[in-house]
Amino acid sequence: MTPKVNTFWSRQFRQWHWISSALVLALMLLFSVTGLTLNNPEWFKSDPVSSMREITLSGDLQDALSTAENEVILAPDLSEQIARETGVFIPQENAPVVEFEEMIFDLGGPGVDATLTIDLAIGEAYYERIDNGMIARLNDLHKGRDTGFVWGLLIDITALVCIIFCLSGLGLLVINAKARASTWPLTTLGIAAPVIAYILFVHS
Repeated sequence: MTPKVNTFWSRQFRQWHWISSALVLALMLLFSVTGLTLNNPEWFKSDPVSSMREITLSGDLQDALSTAENEVILAPDLSEQIARETGVFIPQENAPVVEFEEMIFDLGGPGVDATLTIDLAIGEAYYERIDNGMIARLNDLHKGRDTGFVWGLLIDITALVCIIFCLSGLGLLVINAKARASTWPLTTLGIAAPVIAYILFVHS
């Protein structure tokens, strides 16, 4: 590789390396920290905080829900009426499970388990919420659990940018390897360590 070509690729790799690192800095820190919390749950134990409410629904809402019992997704005005009477927001895309005259909405989110159960026979609603704490919330963000489409897309984009970060770093290693004798021994160690750990210590 000529010095001119070498300089060109060095600039390209540096450019992509710093741009990708800037883009994924916050999320890489998040995923690194939550990698520790997920792998060592005994370090971060917390007691869940639960709450439950019972709400009596109006006759109009009870009749409307009975009519809509077989609908896959509730109409927006009906979701709004439920929110007004129960104080619980139901996302438009959230379809209820209906069984034995009960309409059940799963309203869980990162670190939170929540359900709204409506007894269509007696017109009573029961809202239960369990908050598993901040660490559980961060862990669920790491896994993409109950986070919705946009967060899932953000995870995918972060993964792609991390690939660019690693490949541009590899390019820099190749270009600068002659000036740093420890480049390839360290790179080989980084590749070999997980392979050896898997072969020797992970049983399948």
